[in-house]
Amino acid sequence: MQILYRYVCTAEAFIARTFLIVMVILIFSAGLARVLGHPINWAVDVATCLFAWACFLSADIAWRKSRLMSVDVLTVRLSERGQRACRLLNYCILTAFLLYLIPTGLWLSYISRARSFQGIPEFSYSWITMSLPVGALLLLITTFLKLREDVRGRAVVR
Repeated sequence: MQILYRYVCTAEAFIARTFLIVMVILIFSAGLARVLGHPINWAVDVATCLFAWACFLSADIAWRKSRLMSVDVLTVRLSERGQRACRLLNYCILTAFLLYLIPTGLWLSYISRARSFQGIPEFSYSWITMSLPVGALLLLITTFLKLREDVRGRAVVR
């Protein structure tokens, strides 16, 4: 199972990186084409789709590597036990929120399946909204793994 998870993490990082690069190229090309008098109308729409996916994938990567911004003004003043209790409470709140996002995102994707994306009539809006439940599922897996490590006493604290 750990090997599968490592493959998922590697694929996630590759996809997020690729989407970011393609997004930048699309926006730059669209701007350049507009200046030259030949606008690429669909470029911003595709970049928007890639942005949604890149955001959720990158959020999971940052969460897994403990690189998300945190404000620890209060928690650093707590004892080690208090800090751990805060982390566990945070994991529980995140888990509840992510468990809510997954079915809600699936429902949103289902009801938007007939809606076409702004400038691309053949492209269903569900491709964008699916980034929500997929991203939430990846974040939930990461949260469970962090929770397990913390319960076992091996939490990575930065």
